[in-house]
Amino acid sequence: MEFSKYDLKEAKRQIDSTLHKLRETIKTFESKENAEKYKSQITLAKRRVKAFEIANSFIENELEK
Repeated sequence: MEFSKYDLKEAKRQIDSTLHKLRETIKTFESKENAEKYKSQITLAKRRVKAFEIANSFIENELEK
C-alpha cells in the first residue's frame, strides 16, 4: 500500500500527539497514592506507547526513502 509523504507526516504527527498524552497518563497513574490499583491501566498504556513507537519507526523509515 502506498501513502503520500503528506499522509505519512500527518500520521506521525498524530502518533506523536497520542504518545505525549499516553506518557502523561502513565505519569498520572504512577503518581497516584494507590498506583497498584491502576496497574492494568498503566500496563495497557505502556503497551500502547510501545506499539505507537514501533509504528512511528516504520513511518520514519518510509519517509527517509
